[in-house]
Amino acid sequence: MSVGIFGSGVSALNAAQIGLSTTEHNIANANTPGFNRQEILLGTRLPQATGSGFVGQGVDVTTVRRIYNEFLSNQVLQGQAQASQLETYYQQIGQINNMLADSDAGLSPAMQDLFSAVNNVASSPDSQASRQAMLGSAQFLVSRFQSLNQRLSDINSSINGQISSSVTTINSYAQQIASMNKNIVLAQAAFSGQMPNDLLDQRDQLISQLNMEVKATVVKQGDGSINVFIGSGQSLVVGEQTIALQAVQSLSDPSRLEVAYGTSSANVIRAQQNSFQGGNLGGLLAFRSESLDVSQSALGRVAMVLADTFNQQHKLGQDLNGALGGNFFTQPVPLVNANTANTGTATVSASVASSSALTGSDYSLRFDGGTAYTLTRLSDNTVTAFATLPQTVDGLTIATTAGAIAGDSYVIRPTVNGARDFAVAISDPSRIAAAAPIRTNASLANIGSGRISEGTVNAVFPVNANLQQPVSIVFDSPPTTYTVTGTGVPGSPVAGVAYTVGTAITYNGWTMQITGAPAAGDTFTVASNTNATADNRNALLLANLQTKNTIAGGTVSYQGAYAQLVSQVGNKTRELGMSGLAQTSMVNQIIQTQQSVSGVNLDEEAANLMRYQRAYQAAGKVIQVANTLFDTLLSLGGR
Repeated sequence: MSVGIFGSGVSALNAAQIGLSTTEHNIANANTPGFNRQEILLGTRLPQATGSGFVGQGVDVTTVRRIYNEFLSNQVLQGQAQASQLETYYQQIGQINNMLADSDAGLSPAMQDLFSAVNNVASSPDSQASRQAMLGSAQFLVSRFQSLNQRLSDINSSINGQISSSVTTINSYAQQIASMNKNIVLAQAAFSGQMPNDLLDQRDQLISQLNMEVKATVVKQGDGSINVFIGSGQSLVVGEQTIALQAVQSLSDPSRLEVAYGTSSANVIRAQQNSFQGGNLGGLLAFRSESLDVSQSALGRVAMVLADTFNQQHKLGQDLNGALGGNFFTQPVPLVNANTANTGTATVSASVASSSALTGSDYSLRFDGGTAYTLTRLSDNTVTAFATLPQTVDGLTIATTAGAIAGDSYVIRPTVNGARDFAVAISDPSRIAAAAPIRTNASLANIGSGRISEGTVNAVFPVNANLQQPVSIVFDSPPTTYTVTGTGVPGSPVAGVAYTVGTAITYNGWTMQITGAPAAGDTFTVASNTNATADNRNALLLANLQTKNTIAGGTVSYQGAYAQLVSQVGNKTRELGMSGLAQTSMVNQIIQTQQSVSGVNLDEEAANLMRYQRAYQAAGKVIQVANTLFDTLLSLGGR
């Protein structure tokens, strides 16, 4: 009997000792990230059958269990991945928001300064100082456009570096998880399927850190290992094996890096970038595609429309030398990138047919074989099919040469370089076309009450070559008709033209009106505007462009479009800030719930410590009693 008591006491002593060790382990790791508290599970030993019944043989520690709630842990992982993406996105877009909204560094003051200078030229068209100031203001506007664009380009370069760093971090976590898989499988096999709790905690902590970089899905395997999947279901970790990620140059845009799968440059599988959701990497990719590209193209659109519309009006004017105006600004052109995997020899080009119709979106053009082309507007994925090129879409004319092979693709970015390539095209103040190139005149010998308007130059390009050739209009008798004579007038002289008061009269690229009641023989002329240093008519029209709706199909002005960009970025920044706070708060609540189940409660562990201490002392007392009984038996035998 004493031997049975010894065995039972020793089992109780061992159980209490393991309980103390487990409790001490919990206390020691109370602040260890990812640690889940542990507890011992006890089971009675098989009793000994006797004539008096079954006598207990003590206790066994069946296992040390990890207190782990898989559902709550998965919720924490998902929440952390989303919170990390929002935080990264918010930090990145904050750079653009601060830049665009800066009242000193933004674009609005520079545009205001340009048109103030244009108004000064309109007030004093013969002033060289005013003209020089206008060129200076134009150059200041150019510098501001280019500075903002350069900052956006710098952010894009920074994103490339951060993507590379994130890919390296993800690969490191993947290798560590694969190594932990190996250790866990070996540990379980070596100890009859007992769970290596601390190794499981370490692996879960690695998965948590991985989710901070990119959202991952975990699938448990029967041998204790896990498989990890990211993106649209691609494997990252399979047992002890890893599938590495790479940051590779985009096939369609050499200025950016993309995430791909593969271990070498010769073995790369490119993935859809929007498939990487959650975490730091998801935030970087979402920011680049949804905000950075959009902001740079929107800024470029303002520059391209301003250059185009300002140039068109400037060409309709006349400079101090009597010549027609030329381009005041250089005209940026769309960017077309051929996919480096193309096998054909075709060259795709794009030109602006109507700057007002530009959307600011990028486009993907794909040759499907034969004569089929598919154009996708990437901002809303609107698809348009063409049998032939050239075609004009959204103010953009797309053309191609022969040699395309089925599968060849191209990315067209109409406005992305608009701000970068925006520049002042003239340096001589006298070349500012502030005057109108034509002058209308009523003969002093006229005796009727007819009046002729100043006339305007028609906005048709190229400008009519005979624009400044003299044209005479002489009223017949009776003065219900008139005769037109002049170089460039079809069929000149043109007799018997019916006169209607105020009706537009158009020849040689100009339009004017005659009102009142001209008399027979009254003569009106339209000719070149000579000695027009004080003429400000075209300068006034240039100044009017400031408030004229010329962007987005004629629905918004230059400053209005820029204000929309500032508002769009600002609203997105506020949205991300609020969403990030809400997501972080939700994650903290889930973590608190998880910790209430799996975390270490020091008060509870202190109570457990005392409980196991008492149990250890009681077990020791049992052994002491058994020893006394054994001594008694030995003493009886000695007698």
